[in-house]
Amino acid sequence: PALACLSDFTEMMRALGYPRLISMENFHTPNFMLVSEVLLWLVKRYEPQTDIPPDVETEQDRVFFIKAVAQFMATKAHIKLNTKKLYQADGYAVKELLKVTSVLYGAMNTKGVERADVSEEDSSKFKFDLGSKIADLKAARQLASEITSKGASLYDLLGKEVELREARTESIARPLEINEAEKVMKIAIGCVLEQVQKTKDMLNNVALDEANLEAKIEKRKLELERSQKRLQTLQSVRPAFMDEYEKIEEQLQKQYSSYLEKFRNLTYMEQLLDDHRRIEQEMFE
Repeated sequence: PALACLSDFTEMMRALGYPRLISMENFHTPNFMLVSEVLLWLVKRYEPQTDIPPDVETEQDRVFFIKAVAQFMATKAHIKLNTKKLYQADGYAVKELLKVTSVLYGAMNTKGVERADVSEEDSSKFKFDLGSKIADLKAARQLASEITSKGASLYDLLGKEVELREARTESIARPLEINEAEKVMKIAIGCVLEQVQKTKDMLNNVALDEANLEAKIEKRKLELERSQKRLQTLQSVRPAFMDEYEKIEEQLQKQYSSYLEKFRNLTYMEQLLDDHRRIEQEMFE
């Protein structure tokens, strides 16, 4: 079974247009470089705009690469890959690679591409981008949901058709009375005229409100101008008591300096007196 899988894999890769020739000898021993190259090529073939880093030199880079590819295939193509088997890079990895190549190969066949006798130059022409169909798939799903909701509402309306049919038939069969119709039309016209009058009144009220607001705004502007002029006048006029105020303030500053000096001296003298009393008390004891 492993040889059959490898044979199918090599033939599918050749049909898909892989530039290198893959043989059964390549997977007798673990060959991670080839597996990573094939995986990256398949991912690019599935969606050319993908940005999976191709670095696989260290062990950490290889683990990250395998996880990134597996996550991409799971989210984009709904293909579940076994990361451990891919990391082994032997015959078991071929079975995992075959899951992706089978999907791409099947998609290529649906476009009318013959499977056998395809040369390497011709197979490079059969390139397709499944990623470009994702937008169409989303639109199709949205349309399907809308069709379902519309169908449900239509089903409900058709269920009421039995009752509505009798009422509709009765209304159609009933003779049309000109006087009654004229009365109903006059009532409808009266309602419309009333609505029109209400709308005109509202427009007139809006015009009045607009005129009142403009008058208030103009009045506020005049008050603001007068206030600004008064402020400028007050700022330019020096109060009569300002000279006396400045002299008193200067005297106060001098008195405050004298107060600070006396306060410091008094504090110093009190400290000396306390020290003298303490020394006398010690001598007395």
